[in-house]
Amino acid sequence: MSNNAQPQIGNNVTLTKTRLGDYVHVADDAIFEEVDLGDYSYTSGHNQIAYATIGKFVSIASYVRINPGNHPTYQRIAQHHFTYRSSDYDLGEDDEAFFDWRREKHVVIGHDVWIGHNAVIMPGVTIGNGAVIGTSSVVTKDVEPYAIVAGVAAKQIGSRFSADLIDRIEKCQWWNWDHKLLQKRLADFRDLEGFINRYL
Repeated sequence: MSNNAQPQIGNNVTLTKTRLGDYVHVADDAIFEEVDLGDYSYTSGHNQIAYATIGKFVSIASYVRINPGNHPTYQRIAQHHFTYRSSDYDLGEDDEAFFDWRREKHVVIGHDVWIGHNAVIMPGVTIGNGAVIGTSSVVTKDVEPYAIVAGVAAKQIGSRFSADLIDRIEKCQWWNWDHKLLQKRLADFRDLEGFINRYL
């Protein structure tokens, strides 16, 4: 394995129970908690990601949050986190059940997804392969493969390709090609029609 394949991790990055794939880049000021980040994926900085499985070739812009915490707005008298992060305030044991709820609302992001600057992916959401999440979107529902979504709450505003082409790409699964094959076929990735004609 080349040294380039080792994950590149920026400054002020906290990784807790996290697995990073080959050729992964995690930029500065990131907090990952129980995250699986697939090969070739990257974050651009100032990201908070928790309880998520993220595929290969995923592009995550700055300030994206995935599976953010919620405060107990309706469940408790006080919504401040002293009620569940009690040890931070010398008030007793932390409320692990509170964190288990978010852990159970795992986020799943497919391969070749692009998540724009300042977007938020809410707990429990699944994003299909090839999707685009617009800048500053708040994604509260599952996103179909190759859909383009934007807004608060995010809605589908387009699709990258036709249904037939999406089906053919999903069957091809180019994201599972090994590194040598990616190298060999790099020029084809720069030529949409050529790629379609050769591999789909």
